[in-house]
Amino acid sequence: MTSASPETKGFDRHRLERINAWMDRYVDERKFAGSSVLIARGGEEVWFNATGERSVEAALPFERDTMVRLYSMTKPVTSVAIMMLAELGLFHLDAPVSEFIPAFRDMQALVPGATRVDQTEPAPAPTLHHLLTHTAGLSYAFNPGPLGKLMEERRIDFRAANASLAEMAELTAALPLAFQPGSRWEYSVAIDILGRVVEVASGQSLGDFFQSHIFEPLGMAETGFVVPEGTGDRFASLYTPLAGNPIALNARSEDGETLRLADAAGRSSFERDACQSGGGGLVGTIDDYLKFVEMMRRGGSAGDARILSPRTLSFMMRNHLPGDIASMGPRSFAEQPMEGMGFGLGGSVVINPGRVRVPGSVGDFSWGGMASTMFWIDPVLDLSVVFFTQLSPSSTYPCRAELKALVHGALVG
Repeated sequence: MTSASPETKGFDRHRLERINAWMDRYVDERKFAGSSVLIARGGEEVWFNATGERSVEAALPFERDTMVRLYSMTKPVTSVAIMMLAELGLFHLDAPVSEFIPAFRDMQALVPGATRVDQTEPAPAPTLHHLLTHTAGLSYAFNPGPLGKLMEERRIDFRAANASLAEMAELTAALPLAFQPGSRWEYSVAIDILGRVVEVASGQSLGDFFQSHIFEPLGMAETGFVVPEGTGDRFASLYTPLAGNPIALNARSEDGETLRLADAAGRSSFERDACQSGGGGLVGTIDDYLKFVEMMRRGGSAGDARILSPRTLSFMMRNHLPGDIASMGPRSFAEQPMEGMGFGLGGSVVINPGRVRVPGSVGDFSWGGMASTMFWIDPVLDLSVVFFTQLSPSSTYPCRAELKALVHGALVG
């Protein structure tokens, strides 16, 4: 990617420097160990900054080539893979997932207001579109309710070293749905299930499909399900303010320590083979992820590589819900706001910036990860932004809203 001066792209340089000060403040206040941000407009890099440390214990700086856990920023990649296969005519989005994973054929769903997992009624198999939009009735172990509790007990997290993606999908299918497909929205392992659909439909492992059809064409040489060999000590450690499991949101406990080591580089499960989680398993660098984001902003192309058609990307980045997320369900965890925010295929879509209460454009497409990473694409302003850090859970600080305000505050043309 070429670079351009901020002034030629409508930015005030001095206002962009506020972002650096904001990032430094988060480090100084021991909210983040370190972070980086990369901003592009019209396909040219406008601003990059990195600050703090990728390892507090080893005093290693957070740099441009630092590798991080992408967690749920894996979801847009899996969603793109699904749409690549749909473009081949291998399936349509209203196809039930049971056509690919037969264990989903005879489903049960919790009745409204259920307090136990045995309070169920028959339900149809979710469709691929339900899975893409988190309206399938699946959940996460950290979500409230009886299904989340059961998932936690059975350790259905799609990161196990001793279970394949196919095995995890079977375990998920054995659970009841949290609600009838299509009736509500709940953040879930749905995209992990779609990762298994990619495997069945393509005949490749999810990692191999990503590598041959997305990463290699886009030149994403340092993104994968395992920290690449030769990376050295560039992989960042993960931190949390919680006194316990950094993603056990239902048992949140704090004791004043804001940077507790949660997953140390050198001993992380991301440095050895594990279940290839299409919902949260990738690691990568900020430049690699910007290549993926730019492909989406450009309507499916990057240089000579075409991943998807412009019409397919436009379809993905529309709101696929009848209203905003808040109108479709409980206040479960989500990586973005719910009011004024719709959901497309693989990410959220701003439908009313005033209701989101964060500066932005109608049509902004974005998502984040559990370690407080995020990206957004503003098709109106021709803008792409990627932010990396490693602090879990992502609900700890309002960093995403603050960063969007800072970026918009620096745009003057």
